[in-house]
Amino acid sequence: MRRILIIGRPGSGKSTFARALKELTGLPLYYLDMLYHKPDKTTASQQEFDKKLQPLLVQDAWILDGNYARTLPLRLTYCDTVFWLDYPLDVSLKGIASRMGQPREDMPWTETMPDPEFLDFVKDFDKTEKGKIEYALSQCAKKNIIIFHSRKESEAFLKNLKLT
Repeated sequence: MRRILIIGRPGSGKSTFARALKELTGLPLYYLDMLYHKPDKTTASQQEFDKKLQPLLVQDAWILDGNYARTLPLRLTYCDTVFWLDYPLDVSLKGIASRMGQPREDMPWTETMPDPEFLDFVKDFDKTEKGKIEYALSQCAKKNIIIFHSRKESEAFLKNLKLT
């Protein structure tokens, strides 16, 4: 594991898992939300985002936290390991609710209330995004793909990694 992608529905705990993995592996961690979102709550253009992403991809080792379906095929060509937090919707909604008002290192501002459009995206994730992820992963040969269906599974993985 030298180049790791962490993907999953927003609120699933990707960033929390990424930080724990960074702690255990010592690999540098990059949050795609920090490449996309600006402190003034505007967003980077596709060109700006890609310009920030490309230098990270060519590094020897990294953890990339985030979905950004448009760039998933590109990121998959560079990674060796994918962790997919494929948790139920209620887990993600609880995760989103718990982070309201909390400063986060993975976002350039503090969310004070959920955006209704964002919540619709989260609720529709299985219908709109999951198939794209499954297809992209099915096209990957020789990648280590690890899918967790619960926090208990991901926590057990981290615990086992810590013991080795």
